[in-house]
Amino acid sequence: MAEKDNSLKILLTGFKGKNNSSGKLVQAISENYRLLTNSFDGLKKDIEEISGDINFLIMFGCDKNLKDSVRIERFAEKNGEKIASGADQAKISTSLDKAGIENCISDTSGHYLCNEAYWYALKKLNGKAVFIHIPTIKNLDESFIDKMKKFVSYEIGGK
Repeated sequence: MAEKDNSLKILLTGFKGKNNSSGKLVQAISENYRLLTNSFDGLKKDIEEISGDINFLIMFGCDKNLKDSVRIERFAEKNGEKIASGADQAKISTSLDKAGIENCISDTSGHYLCNEAYWYALKKLNGKAVFIHIPTIKNLDESFIDKMKKFVSYEIGGK
């Protein structure tokens, strides 16, 4: 009889594009990632194709207003309806703190591709997702990437 795999299956997402910091980040910190298309129709299809056997989705997108910090998004909003993440944002914030990353929790994920991707993911995975905005590529250095690796290891390992 085969042993059951009880490991936590976490998938990371970022966006495609050679200058997109979120795509660069997920490729640098994990082998378990998916890059999302930079269009509304494309990202919807990408989200639909995500396997239902993952336990949790950590999504990243860039925000040009961030420099040395990240923003954890509480909700996605579409057509006046908000969907809340089922993630424990306080725990995520603590994990980011432990990794040395300044962060805040936000109630507005924007009205563009990041929000759209988050909306579809929260719907598909019944809230088992969180979206984190990170700095753009010009503010993404090795130190930040190393800190994000620590953060992901805390989230996966539960440390």
